[in-house]
Amino acid sequence: MTPATPPQNDALRRLTERLGHPVQRPEILRQALTHRSYGTPNNERLEFLGDGVLNCAIASLLYERFPRHPEGDLSRVRAHLVNQDSLARLAQDLELGEVLFLGEGELKSGGFRRPSILADALEAIFGAVFVEGGFDAANRLIRRLYDPLVLEIDPALVGKDPKTLLQELLQGRRIDLPRYSVLEVAGEAHEQTFCVECLIPALDVRTLGQGGSRRGAEQHAAQAALPAVRQVLKGHK
Repeated sequence: MTPATPPQNDALRRLTERLGHPVQRPEILRQALTHRSYGTPNNERLEFLGDGVLNCAIASLLYERFPRHPEGDLSRVRAHLVNQDSLARLAQDLELGEVLFLGEGELKSGGFRRPSILADALEAIFGAVFVEGGFDAANRLIRRLYDPLVLEIDPALVGKDPKTLLQELLQGRRIDLPRYSVLEVAGEAHEQTFCVECLIPALDVRTLGQGGSRRGAEQHAAQAALPAVRQVLKGHK
């Protein structure tokens, strides 16, 4: 369903209820929801501010929740939580697309669904709450939205590619690392497809992966090997 533009006041009230933050200055919330295609003032400056507030709030949250994890783990988790995909998912949960102020072109092209626009608008909201209520208010909002995501996270795993995860899993059991072999390269030079084998003789695990590069195919094969290795190791307990 295409949202109405501009959003109606009752829709904005529902958004503030979902946010759980009593907005005292409706004009700044409206600015946070205004894409540059609609006009000025738009949300770009608030998005810049909200990005910094978000990074600080998430860093503080992770520092408290994971006292035993090193900086590298926490940095990977923070990058995962503040990236466009995570922000866009949260924005969708808030039904943010229904209350955006978009220009006619963006509206017709489905801009209210575009992850980049949704993510920027949510960061702009964080910036608006910071301007209105200070860091404590923005921090409470961010923590309320992000708590369910943080509860599901294992900092040691987030942000690691399949080859790294597989290597660490095997090293932890003192098992020889997998061997990757290119079995086939198909297609023209500018558009090749690689087929790679991932072999772990000690566990009798063999998987295949395909990709547009050797590295991509190896990652695909490692991804397929991870559940197989875990299943074998589970049986050896």
